[in-house]
Amino acid sequence: MAIAEFELDGSLSHANDNFLALLGFTREEAVGRHHSSFCTPAFADSAEYRNFWPQLRDGKARTGLAERLRSDGSSCWLEATYTPVLDGQGKVRQILKIATDVTQRLRREQAQTEHLQRLSLVADGSSTAVVICDKDSRIVYVNNGFSRMFGWELAEVRGCLSVGLLSPQVSQEFTAQYLAALRAGQSVESEEIVTSKDGRRYWVKAASNPVATVGDWNYTVTTLTDITRSKMHEVLQHRVLEAMVRESPLSEVLELICREVEHISPEITAAILGVSEQGLLQPLVGPSLPEAYSRQLEGVAIGPAVGSCGTAAWRNETVCVDDIASDPLWDGYRHLVLPLGYVACWSTPVHNSLGRVVGTFAFYFKSPRVQAAQLFHQLMVDACVHLCALALEREHTRQRIRQLAFYDGLTGLPNRSLLQAKADQAIAMAERNNESLAVLFIDLDRFKQVNDSLGHPAGDELLRQIAARLRQGLRASDIAGRLSGDEFVAVLAQSDVAQTTELVERLMALLTAPVTVAGVALAASASIGIAMFPGDGRDMETLLHRADMAMYQAKSQGRGCSSFFSSEMNQLAQERLALETALRLAIQNRQLHLHYQPQVDMDSGRLCGVEALARWTHPELGEIPPARFIPLAEECGLVADLGHWALREACSQLSAWRAQGHEVPSVSVNLSPTSFHNLDLPRMIAKTLEANALQPEDLTLEITESVLLDTNPSTMKTIAEVHARGIRLAMDDFGTGYSSLSYLRRLPVNELKLDRSFVADLENDEAAQALSAAILGIGKSLHLTVVAEGVETSEQKSLLREQGYPVAQGYLFSRPLHPDAFGRWLEQRVEGDRRGP
Repeated sequence: MAIAEFELDGSLSHANDNFLALLGFTREEAVGRHHSSFCTPAFADSAEYRNFWPQLRDGKARTGLAERLRSDGSSCWLEATYTPVLDGQGKVRQILKIATDVTQRLRREQAQTEHLQRLSLVADGSSTAVVICDKDSRIVYVNNGFSRMFGWELAEVRGCLSVGLLSPQVSQEFTAQYLAALRAGQSVESEEIVTSKDGRRYWVKAASNPVATVGDWNYTVTTLTDITRSKMHEVLQHRVLEAMVRESPLSEVLELICREVEHISPEITAAILGVSEQGLLQPLVGPSLPEAYSRQLEGVAIGPAVGSCGTAAWRNETVCVDDIASDPLWDGYRHLVLPLGYVACWSTPVHNSLGRVVGTFAFYFKSPRVQAAQLFHQLMVDACVHLCALALEREHTRQRIRQLAFYDGLTGLPNRSLLQAKADQAIAMAERNNESLAVLFIDLDRFKQVNDSLGHPAGDELLRQIAARLRQGLRASDIAGRLSGDEFVAVLAQSDVAQTTELVERLMALLTAPVTVAGVALAASASIGIAMFPGDGRDMETLLHRADMAMYQAKSQGRGCSSFFSSEMNQLAQERLALETALRLAIQNRQLHLHYQPQVDMDSGRLCGVEALARWTHPELGEIPPARFIPLAEECGLVADLGHWALREACSQLSAWRAQGHEVPSVSVNLSPTSFHNLDLPRMIAKTLEANALQPEDLTLEITESVLLDTNPSTMKTIAEVHARGIRLAMDDFGTGYSSLSYLRRLPVNELKLDRSFVADLENDEAAQALSAAILGIGKSLHLTVVAEGVETSEQKSLLREQGYPVAQGYLFSRPLHPDAFGRWLEQRVEGDRRGP
């Protein structure tokens, strides 16, 4: 602290070392100098200075900032106090000066002020509200955007806590977290509801950033962006629409709207009423209203003076009642609501797509409505009313759909839902009366051919005519319905086996009578499966399932037939289900294995390749033939998995043989059309080949002619990409399926395989010989390799060689062999070649 003593004439009489060091004078230089010599010339010549010493001599102390000159001519700032010292008679005898150097502090403050001025210039050019606060969160600056949005000028809010000004209800915990984040140099972003000077509410996005000046955090710059409209849309519309997408019930959707409104504006109690076509009020939701109050509004007719809601629906316009106690619109109803503490009610009509009022959306208030908050409330109404309309419209549509949902739109027969309900009633009555009942499962024969040849409109017409014949053939007490496609069900009440047989025969006669569809006379027929209550089942699900099984039994008998369910049929179905489960586990647990059958050059006898064939040895059932489990895999959707497993296994085995020194040119794997539905198949094959160090030409994929009937759009695309990667394709069992030369021309196959059925008849059937020669000719003309399958005798081999077949496979050369056995077979052939003939 610098201390100096001055005489009454202003001359320095004494100074401590701090004073001398501060101004850079020696004691000899300083003592005796006049006070004005330490001042800047401007101050020394000013009127203020001329009054300075007279006031001190009069006993008046002076305190303040003062700029003083050092001995080198530089200036410094002192915070100085001049105190008159009195003698024993109370007269001023000396002036004592006590001073502190504040030069550095003032320079920092000046730099901060200049920085703040620059921030202010930027902020004033923005339409966004900007607030600059000091490190205590007290406002030091607001821009014009803030004043326009919230109504306060800088002079009104300078020094106020910013958080408390805009959000008076904010918690101390939030404020503490907010300040802690800023002190840590972190930005803080939040979305808050804030209140303006006149009580208007805004939903704002607030972003606060700490600003450092001269190395220290001194200011916080906060921007406030009005997001009221967008936030209303996000909070209300997004959540409500999401609930509707989830098919939430109407009450949940409407309650969500009310709860969200009450959360945003706690001063509001929200309620939604429906308005029936007869003009009656129907309380839908009012989660914060007493249930007893809502019940009293049930069935009240809308009118010109029926509270806020009934009147809004009657007028078809918004009705605002600010004083329920005195407004005549509430004359007959205020006794219901005033005891609940509500003093005002604002109701808006809700319209459907046709413009009819279908409901009202109401805000109840327990205190008079604040005028400035009306815009905020209006934005909520705008966001909610059309959501209410959408939810009510959806519910009305669902009700209409439910009315139509129990009948098939095409045939007019009860659909599955109504059929199930009626059948359950009939079964319950049959059980009470100890009566028999029959369930018929009716499936049209070759219905797909009608759709494929005459088109779906013709198929629909056929279904309508069949439905009409069912109605004609059944009794009034019977129930008929359509399940799906060409499947129908009939439930025959009070019908034993004899009566059921008679009625089925009558239905068969009706269903097989000629039908004219699209100008074409068709000979329709149906297969009917029959299950009897209570012998075949005691509930509709069981009876329907067993009637379905009986229907498939009827189809296997030649179609156009009927069949009663039997226990043997059920046993076969259970066995099939058990086998399907076992097959799934076998694929998962790698219980399947591959055998390999060689393909041999007809002239040289050399090995041309091998075909991989799946085999299954069940731990309990033993060997299960491919003819049994391959069709099962196709029926239960496992054939693609089976093919992918075989592909990986065969490639791995080919790689293993080659590592053992066996010369195996290639391997063939059978794939179903389903495998080609997977667009990722070419990549998977390429990855498998790469993993086993194989080339594309090392693999041949065998497909059957059924691929020609596969309508999946991915099939041909996948086949083409497989071929483009250099993988060979072979057409298996050629000539037995749906052969089409036009399709064969378009398919990128490299090989045809003559079916074993032709080879088996070669020795005794000239037609088989002619067909095999024709197939060979087709293959040669298309530059395809032709392989004869199922060669078992030397005579067959000779005939095929004479015709020119280059490659054959069959038991004559080798049965399908286990990989180890196939390795030994190769070694034996090599050894035989060494010994020679």
